[in-house]
This record gives sequence, structure tokens and C-alpha cells, in this order.
Amino acid sequence: MEPVSAEAVAAEHVRALRRFNRYFTRRIGVLDDHYLGQDRPLGEARLLFEIGDDGASLRELRGRLGLDAGYLSRMVRALEAQGLVRVRVHPGDSRLRVAELTAAGRVEVKEQNRLANGLAEGLLAGLGAPQRDELTAALGTAQRLLRLAAITVEVVDGASPDARACLDAYAADIDARFPEGFDPAALVRPHEVAGDSGAFLVAYEEGRPVGCGALRRLDAGVGEIRHVWVHPDARRLGLARRILDGLEREAIARGYGVVRLDTHAVLAEAQAMYRACGYTEIPRYDDNVYAAHWFEKRLPDASG
Repeated sequence: MEPVSAEAVAAEHVRALRRFNRYFTRRIGVLDDHYLGQDRPLGEARLLFEIGDDGASLRELRGRLGLDAGYLSRMVRALEAQGLVRVRVHPGDSRLRVAELTAAGRVEVKEQNRLANGLAEGLLAGLGAPQRDELTAALGTAQRLLRLAAITVEVVDGASPDARACLDAYAADIDARFPEGFDPAALVRPHEVAGDSGAFLVAYEEGRPVGCGALRRLDAGVGEIRHVWVHPDARRLGLARRILDGLEREAIARGYGVVRLDTHAVLAEAQAMYRACGYTEIPRYDDNVYAAHWFEKRLPDASG
């Protein structure tokens, strides 16, 4: 899979993020081997929290925490030895191992939550109510943007399992939204979104596909964008715009000077996004039975 290129990051932005990271990790004691005063470092404490009351497979924990398999196994074994965690084979899939908290593990996580809440309350106590509201809103914005930043958008084979899974989810989503339903036969074919003709993009969050978009050749120098979709769990992050931007970059790389797209009448949010991203409405250019609005955008020359 090939990552979609992005614009360069300014050094001042890098410094600002690192400065905040240094301050906050020091302030909450991340560097202490006795995180929150408990007899364990942050890594083990976080793993206990992520396992939680419902348990989790080791595969899920690796993806969620971004840990190397060997490092995760060592931490799990250490927690097992302390009587805080037990590992069993998944009842529905013998290939998976599931980590669960023991009674002692649940007690420790409960105490961990109590201490963490106390730390947060202590930090917030130094602010007035309006300042707390301001900080809460700022943290929400920071979390949204950092989550978006961590998502990768990659060029994949249009016939790959991830591409087809995204298209299946897209088809089911719009079938439920369109009054007339949607026929999956209208989806792009893998050969249309490959090589010099086009591309298929998949967005990944912690290894899980959470969005897609397709580019195919429409005419000489003209590309068409299709099936821009984001999983409901990843909406309102700005991911659809990022996928759209990636598709435009792919179009420029293929020498397309114009990209077009169409959309259904009920997809008002999509229409608003396209207009905000510089697309202008044009007359009908295709015979798509699901389309009610048609858009076009001029692209810069790649050589410029």
C-alpha cells in the first residue's frame, strides 16, 4: 500500500506540538515508574485500562495501542505473573487470545480511575468555570485533530479486501439513505481505479479501514471522483476532505486538469463540502440515475 503524499509541515508547528507534549507528560507523571503513585509504569497501567471489564484480544490491543507484538506479550506476561490478568483462547476463534482482568486487576483499575480523576480535578481546580469550559473545548479540538492526523490515507488495489469492504459499507450506507435505494452494480470496477487511469484510496485508523474514495478517467485530461465515504465512527473529523484532497493529488499526478463528480439530492452535507472545497456546479455530464447535482474543479498543473 502506498501512502498519499501530504504538504510539508512547518518547523514551528513541530516545535509547538513537542513543547506541549513535554509539558503535559511531565505534568501528569508519564515519566515516573510509579504512575499515579501505583507500583507500575504508565505502559502497564494503560494496558490494564484498555483490557477493561469486557476484556480484549491481544490483536485488538496491539492495534489500539500501536505496540509491537513482542513488547505487548512481555507486558501481558508480567501482569499475569502479578495476578492481575489472565489470558484464554477466544471461544469463537482459536487463533485469537483474549486478555481479561482478574478480580485483583479490576480492583487496581478502579483505584487507577480514582487517582486519575483526582489528578484531573487537581489540575482543573486552578481555573475558573469559564476557563475550564475554554480548556474543555480546546481539548476536544485537539483530540479531533490529533485523531485525524493519526489516520493514514493510502493507495490500494481496487480489488483488495479493504477496498471491497469499504465499497460494501458505502453501498449499504447510501442504500439506507436514498429513497429509491442503491444498486451495488453502480460501484466502480477495480480496473477503472488502477494505474494511469485512476486510484482507490483507503483511510486507516489503527489498522482499520474507516473511509475510501475512488478516482477514474472520465475523458482526456478529465478525472471523475466517486464513492467518497467515511465510516460513521470517523465522521466529523474532517476525514472526507482529506480523502478528497488525496484524490485530487492523484488526479494531478496523472495529468488531469479537471475533476468532476456527482451527488444525490439527499446528500446535502456532501454538496456543502464540495462547494467549500472549490467545486462549482455544472450541467449534467453523465447518466447516473442517482445524481441530482454535478460538480467540477480545475486543478493546478503538476509541472507548475
